[in-house]
Amino acid sequence: MSGPRVVVADDQALVRTGFRMILTADGIDVVAEATNGAEAVDAVRRTRPDVVLMDIRMPELDGLEATRRILGAGPGGPRVLMLTTFDLDRYVYAALSAGASGFLLKDVTPEQLTAAVRLVRTGDALLAPAITRRLVERFARRDEAASAVHRDLAALTPRELEVLRLLARGSSNAELASSLSLSEATVKTHVARILGKLQLRDRVQAVVVAYETGLVSPGEG
Repeated sequence: MSGPRVVVADDQALVRTGFRMILTADGIDVVAEATNGAEAVDAVRRTRPDVVLMDIRMPELDGLEATRRILGAGPGGPRVLMLTTFDLDRYVYAALSAGASGFLLKDVTPEQLTAAVRLVRTGDALLAPAITRRLVERFARRDEAASAVHRDLAALTPRELEVLRLLARGSSNAELASSLSLSEATVKTHVARILGKLQLRDRVQAVVVAYETGLVSPGEG
């Protein structure tokens, strides 16, 4: 597999330049830069990247609306990682509900940045599960009208519901396997079926859906 192709969207030139240097040095191709959300949407349409690093607060069109437009264009789109200065940010939660695959703090280390870009491309990992869970617990179900479209969990088997419940609490595949006395391969199969049945892009959306549908309640653990 070749290295991921990335679009960097941020209104600060210093941030874009810094991220480009870090990614390029690690063999990751930055195919375009954008200074606002509208440019980001256009850049994705032109270059078809694997990953978009998307600042939340940008002029003209913010990162949240740009994410909605990019991911609303249909399947096969890029993974979106939100860039933020504050981890417990309601806009980050709204972005996850809209389909973003995770988020990074802007003071991320070079090693964390390149690892995150490579990891999110696979769609197999939940970035910063503890922080993601705190974020979802803080904001899920606070604004029903703005939440992601309710998905019927009736399509899931009892075992799949059990896996989703544990996944939403931040369990890794290894922890899921241990809790349920299953192999990691079997756990991965269950997770893949859950994502397929609920038409979700990755594990982050599964966590959001588990809270928004009431399968898991904030503070449950």
